[in-house]
Parts: sequence; structure tokens; C-alpha cells
Amino acid sequence: MDSINGGQSSNNLQRQAAAALARQKVLAAYAESAKKNARIENENNARLKDEPITQKISSESWKKYHSAWQDYYQRYYSEYYSKAARNYIEKERLKDAREKAEEEEILNSLASSSIKTEKKTGLSLKTGVKFETGAHDSSENDGGIRENLRRKIRKKATENAKKSHRKRHLIPILAGVAVVLIILFLQYNRLIFAPIMAYVSPGNAPASEIEAIDPTITQTVSPDPRLIIPKLNVDVPIKFGISLADVMSAMNSGVAHYRIAGASAYPGEIGNLVITGHSAGDIYSSNPYKYIFSGLERLENGDLIYINYNSVRYTYRVIGKEVVDPSNVAALVVDTNKPLLTLVTCTPLGTSRYRLLVTAEQISPSYEGASGSENLPTIDQNEEVNLPANEPSFFEKIWNFLTGN
Repeated sequence: MDSINGGQSSNNLQRQAAAALARQKVLAAYAESAKKNARIENENNARLKDEPITQKISSESWKKYHSAWQDYYQRYYSEYYSKAARNYIEKERLKDAREKAEEEEILNSLASSSIKTEKKTGLSLKTGVKFETGAHDSSENDGGIRENLRRKIRKKATENAKKSHRKRHLIPILAGVAVVLIILFLQYNRLIFAPIMAYVSPGNAPASEIEAIDPTITQTVSPDPRLIIPKLNVDVPIKFGISLADVMSAMNSGVAHYRIAGASAYPGEIGNLVITGHSAGDIYSSNPYKYIFSGLERLENGDLIYINYNSVRYTYRVIGKEVVDPSNVAALVVDTNKPLLTLVTCTPLGTSRYRLLVTAEQISPSYEGASGSENLPTIDQNEEVNLPANEPSFFEKIWNFLTGN
């Protein structure tokens, strides 16, 4: 210790000064090195920034890369499918074991109940003595019962398999039969329903509301043209003043006035007034008047028919019926000096094979001084013209669609 220099010796002060000087030199050298490293790093960064980045990978590296991935996926899917196969085999094994256990349980239950029944039958009804079978006989019976039950189960399973096989063969046959029946119904349903509708009211009004009227009594009626046949309960609108091309469409909303040369009269005119309507149509058709003339064959001589036209009711009495070919349009041309009415429809019911003509003569009002019917151009003999027919059938619609008619 040196009391004069503040308690520290000169040697200590020299060491401290030397250490401080050494620290300053180290710090200066470190700072210089750091600046140099930073300068080098900045220069390298600038050089790398200016140089383009290129990645050159050899084909051999790519092959190794793809091979590694292929090996990975192969091992992965191999383990996946192997595990799935093991799980499936294990499930099937457990299923078979469960079915065998259930079958064994059923066999044991039936065998034990059979053995108990046989032991109880050892009791004689007369003497009351109880007989029991030995262990050896019981074992034999047990085995026989099991075998019989197995045979019965196998036989039942075989019969069920045969039945199921036969049913699989019957399904396409039944489906084919069903399709044929549906097609036949679509084509020929009118043959079933038309004769029924001939004896059911084809109009909308109850029969009690349409009654024969005394032809000698003059009545004021609605100006709407209508055809009324009390015997058939028919009260239907009439389309007058239409062309031959519009007759078929007009019969969708009632009955139609059919005009040709020699048969073009209106109600009250001298000549033949021709009214046509349908007698049959498909049950699924939307035409509400498809059966309106289905009962026309029931009319007899003397039956009355009424037509309301221009607020006048004309009364006609049936005088005859005739069946003609569809092409016999000339049958409507009648040489007469009185007003006549001819109703036309298809016959036999459900077909368009022939045409039924029901002719009636006007009996009221008086036709004295009545004018003749308008003269129309004669139909070209070379042109094929048929009397109006029923709605086309199922196959006729398909044929017309394919041919564009």
C-alpha cells in the first residue's frame, strides 16, 4: 500500500493503465474487422444481385428424386391394400365363426329339447313306469339329430337358392309382359270404354233435364247453336260455318257442321244438313266430346232430334240408318225437296273402320217456302276425301309423327 498515492502502489497503477490500453487496441481492431466484413458482405450482395439465378440439376438427380417418390408411394399403397385385405379376411372369418356359432347353438337347443322329449315318453300310460335311455343311446340320438338338422338346413338353403334363381329369370319376363300390356292398353283401350260409354250419359246434363218436346209448340231458345238428342241425353254445341280442314279440330269442342257439294244445307234449308261427331277416343284423351256419338246406334225410326239455330228450335224425326265406307262421301248427297239431317260417326265402336249415317227429316217448324242450300264447288274426283274419323289411336299418332302428317 502507498499512503501518499491514495492507497495503491505504483505497480498496480501501471498494470491498470496497461490493461486499459490493451482493451482500446482490441476494440479498435474489432471495429476495423467488423467494418471490413460489412464492406465485403455488401460487395458480395451487390454482385449476387446483378448475377442471374440459375439452377442446374442433373438428369441423374431427377431420376433419383422420382425413384425415391415412386418407392415411397409403392410402399405406402402396398401397406394400405395389404391392411385392407387383412381387415376384409378378418371380418369374413369373424362372420363365418358367428354363423357357425349360431347354427351350433340352434342345433344344441333342438337336440336338448328332443332328448328331453324322448326321456319323458318313457313313462308308460298303463303302468306308470318311467324308462330312461342310457348315455350311449343319448349320444347316438344327439348325433343323429344334429345330422338330420344339418341336412334339413342344407336342403332349405338349396331350395331358397333355386327359388331366388327362378325369380331372377322371371323378372325380365314379367317386365316384358307388363310393357306389352301397357302398349295394348294404349292402343285398344277405346274398344273397352266406348261400348260402356254408349250406355252412359255422354253429355254433362242429367237425363231428367233433357226431355222430348212437342214439335207443334213454338219456343224461343238461346241463340247458341246446339244439338239435342233426348233419347241419348246429348246436349252439345255445334260448330257452323267451318271449312273441311277445320272439322277434326272443331270436334274437340262439340260436333261439327260438315259441308260438301250437294250436302251443304243449314237448319231450315232444303237439302241435307250433315253433323259429325266422335264415337270413341282414348281414355287418356283430354277431349270431353270423344264419346258424344257413342250411342248413335241406339236411335230408331221415330226418335226425335232437336237443333237450336239462330234462336229457333228445329225438330227432326229419324227415318233411317246406313253404314258406309269412309270414302263413300257421295252417300251424303241426297236429291230431296225437304230439309234433312244426317248425323255421321264411326262404327263399330272403338274403331274407324266404317261410318254410321243416321238420317232424319224436319217436322217443325214448317218449311214451306224455304230456300235451297248454297251451291258449293264439287269435290275433285282425283282427290282422296274421307268422311271424318275418330281421334287417331296410339300407333296412328306415332306413325303420323314419324311421317310428318
